[in-house]
Amino acid sequence: MVGLSEGEKHFIRGGIAQDLRADGRTKLQFRPVTVETGVIPQANGSARVRLGATEVIASVKAELGKPTVLHPDKGKVSIYVDCSPTAAPIFEGRGSEDLSAELSVALQRCLLGGKSGAGAAIDLSSLIVLEGKACWDLYIDGLVVSSDGNLLDALAAAIKVALSDTGIPKVNVSLNAETDGEPEVDVSDEEFLQFDTSSVPVIVTLTKGYQGVVQDQLATITRRLLQGECGCGLY
Repeated sequence: MVGLSEGEKHFIRGGIAQDLRADGRTKLQFRPVTVETGVIPQANGSARVRLGATEVIASVKAELGKPTVLHPDKGKVSIYVDCSPTAAPIFEGRGSEDLSAELSVALQRCLLGGKSGAGAAIDLSSLIVLEGKACWDLYIDGLVVSSDGNLLDALAAAIKVALSDTGIPKVNVSLNAETDGEPEVDVSDEEFLQFDTSSVPVIVTLTKGYQGVVQDQLATITRRLLQGECGCGLY
């Protein structure tokens, strides 16, 4: 990455101090946001979010599974993020692996809480079909199509919208003595339950830098002037 001259640093810092960035936005102003739902027909729910030149897609796939022994009254959710090699030059080869893992962990912490499920924004108990026997497993996948900064916020927004778009099939369960107590599950193809996203946060990342904080930072060399980031969840 090319370094900044002292003149460029002075220009950028001066703009931040005057609450005016190079692209005309104030420090706390987001770029234009567009949202689409149902972009992946095979998924139970999906969404595309564009934040300026940043573009991400989130999909949700629901599959019947079995609760864990430690949490027989809760379903399971996994979150994985992949950065397309064409999203940014630094993602070519294996350059995206570390960022993909970092984003996955950050979203898991925000949405799933601790290992016990405490503090989870997604109600895992709502995914139970029959306690100890059957539950819904949600597989949430995020894809970074184009990267121009603020990926965590864009991915979190896409996941929230994708979950809002998710229909969980209605399930009828019966226990049969002939199957050693294992449930017989009838999954409806016509009736679906809407997933509750009222507790799923919208994440806003504030970047601390010279003369205050900056919101929705671009993925440019401007970031080299900034000191750190802090993610906030807004419900």
